[in-house]
Amino acid sequence: MTEFFLGLGVGVVLAVPILIIANRRTAKRVERLSQRAQAAERLAEQATMTGGLAHEIKNPLSSIGLNAQLIREDLTDLADTLEEGSDARDRCARIERRFDALTREVQRLRDILEDFLRFAGRVQLDKQPTDVNDLIAELSDFFAPQAAAAEVRVRTQLDAQPAVHDIDADQLKQAMLNLMINACQIMADARGGDELSGGNDELMLRTERVRHRGDKEAGEELLIHVTDTGPGMDADKASKVFQPYFSTRKGGTGLGLPTSRRIVEAHGGTLTLHTEPGRGSSFTIALPVG
Repeated sequence: MTEFFLGLGVGVVLAVPILIIANRRTAKRVERLSQRAQAAERLAEQATMTGGLAHEIKNPLSSIGLNAQLIREDLTDLADTLEEGSDARDRCARIERRFDALTREVQRLRDILEDFLRFAGRVQLDKQPTDVNDLIAELSDFFAPQAAAAEVRVRTQLDAQPAVHDIDADQLKQAMLNLMINACQIMADARGGDELSGGNDELMLRTERVRHRGDKEAGEELLIHVTDTGPGMDADKASKVFQPYFSTRKGGTGLGLPTSRRIVEAHGGTLTLHTEPGRGSSFTIALPVG
């Protein structure tokens, strides 16, 4: 009996520090979860506020653009009544050019607001069974003329098996379009308008099914590769491409790639980048199968 109570006492003595450590760890974990919840709530409030502000800016901006266009048309009509080569007609032509510049800037601001609203808003998916291979083939045909205008050839290499998944086709198309537009713009910018170097750039869309990467559980992923033959980028730039408002292009909003990642993650997938200077870039969308 004495040995029993002695053993019990030793067990209690040993258990107390363990319980104290476990309680401290639990308390810290609860505190971290609470901080994350508060941070998420603050971000949601900021997104709602900034989204509302963007909508409020968008409405008068549209009015400014419309009125600038109407004034531009009135100036054209007035110029037609003036004598050819007169000072008054020349002044009208200069004012028309200024209104053209104003209209372009208004449109640029509207595009920035549209990108921001897509990024800041909640990603709400309407999932339907869709063959991703068919979706990519359709997207390739749709985008080919725009790519050709940038002197880029679009190619596809689709997995032989049907790739039917529950996805929001419109949202996934938007995510891929952002990647494709970004690639074409970077390749065109790298050429710097050199016509002799045009015609050799390619944009490859490829799908494949693989086992879960780095996952011990059985299962597969569908990988969608968007690969370009552009200039690539160094490690510092590559680490920032998914940050909002970071852009390597003059005039870029820096929201296309972060928006694509949000859409992919809303589908339960991942969007990653592999790039090397001088050897192009490859974005990979990984979607869980089933």
